[in-house]
Amino acid sequence: MKYEREYQKEYQREYTINKTLYKDNRHKKLSGVCAGLAKYYGAPRFAVRVATVISLFVFPVVVGVAYVVAAILIPNR
Repeated sequence: MKYEREYQKEYQREYTINKTLYKDNRHKKLSGVCAGLAKYYGAPRFAVRVATVISLFVFPVVVGVAYVVAAILIPNR
């Protein structure tokens, strides 16, 4: 019974969720990358932005380049 429920959840999750990553222009602060990622993963926008700023202080070059590349490559909705 337990395995049947887990199978149903996996099956439904796999075929019913059709998500696409976009920049969120409505809730953007800089370019909408963090808001788009938060919407895609179902996380709070504030948490994604705080994690990005903290990561920017820890790994400034990597996160800075990744943010700029994401801002260029992720399409607007």
